[in-house]
Amino acid sequence: MLKKLFAQATIHSLRRRLQQEPYYRFQSFDELALAAKWGICIEANTASVDDWLRLPGISIHQARSLTRLTQSGLFFSCIEDVAAALSIAPQKIQGWTKVLQFYYYAPEQLEPVTVDVNTASAAQLATVPAIDPFLSRAIVHYRESGPYRDLADLQQRLRLTSEATAALLHYLSFTDVDSAS
Repeated sequence: MLKKLFAQATIHSLRRRLQQEPYYRFQSFDELALAAKWGICIEANTASVDDWLRLPGISIHQARSLTRLTQSGLFFSCIEDVAAALSIAPQKIQGWTKVLQFYYYAPEQLEPVTVDVNTASAAQLATVPAIDPFLSRAIVHYRESGPYRDLADLQQRLRLTSEATAALLHYLSFTDVDSAS
């Protein structure tokens, strides 16, 4: 009975800490298991240094290393990938799998490369996923009457649908018309 009361007190204490400290560093794999039951997860391919530091047994050096690797474009697909990156046996960090998630992101989902509509050639515009060669030539053609002010101006001049405009949202940039003059 006393053991059960102690366990419940520990659970309540942990839950209170998690509410007060969003980046609470878990002290054990048992705490991770409880956190996982409460819906806490860390996505390995987008985790910050602070996210990695929540895991028991990880050093600041290791957290920084993992973050630099993912920021450089490396993707982890499983706990074995993380272990290899840290040069440790997967068994040592197997408990992390309770909260660690592995999702794949296409490079353009993380940081889309933007193209400046007011300076790009038709060929450069055609590299944008939602722009076909016909649309890229139309963008250049209508640009001859003056630079595009913003996405709304582009949409209006080319009479694009809202769906087509939404597809372009993260890929286009516009030089400041006032500073370009």
